[in-house]
Amino acid sequence: MITGASSGIGRGLAVELGRRGAKIGLVARRANVLEEVIREIEAVGSKAVAVPADVQDAASMSAAAEKVRSELGPIDILIANAGIGPTRDAAEISAEEIASVINVNVIGASNSAAAVIPDMVARRSGQLVVISSLAAYRGLPKSAAYCASKAAVSAFFESLRLDLMPRGIAVTIIHPGFIKTPLTTGRDAQMPFLMELDDAVQKMVRAIEERRKRYSFPWQLATIVRLGMIMPFWMYDQISRANSFRE
Repeated sequence: MITGASSGIGRGLAVELGRRGAKIGLVARRANVLEEVIREIEAVGSKAVAVPADVQDAASMSAAAEKVRSELGPIDILIANAGIGPTRDAAEISAEEIASVINVNVIGASNSAAAVIPDMVARRSGQLVVISSLAAYRGLPKSAAYCASKAAVSAFFESLRLDLMPRGIAVTIIHPGFIKTPLTTGRDAQMPFLMELDDAVQKMVRAIEERRKRYSFPWQLATIVRLGMIMPFWMYDQISRANSFRE
């Protein structure tokens, strides 16, 4: 089951996993677009079902998971991918926008996990995957709500891993850098090590198949981000304020 499956990373993962023989439950709000994704998956020889739902609504996600199980069988892998990433200077920030980002990126991912965990625990089998971001590591300019949401979702799924590992359930946290998707289209800032969607999808699928606990890529940008975690504040502030990539 993949959330945010109507476009970008979610759609790319759905088609590639379908190509590899997986049956896919496609979750997103736009039912008409999901039908297009189903046709793509059927074209590569697999099966998919469209499940229009809002990740912000726990009951909606519980019903979505039940529909996927009834039509395709047990959910072996959840990919919590649905997310939004607005950029906003702190001087212009609004409580409503912050709540929207947290509701989709954090509450949405937790609702998705809660919808599948009980059945996975009962079967003592399964894998939870969350698409976080390299923005989870430290705060970035004009990205307060986004960075906070990705840091929260990474910590949330890491805690799930510790609890669920003894029950036979794997958890994979993926931290991508910049990828060519509708989320990054139209940005004015230069995005270092910007990746093509197909290349990024191949890397993520490999991490999922290997049941990696954490996967951050591309390695060049991931290394820079990790270095940022040990930089003194004065150095990090100077570098970050001079390079606002998310706008």
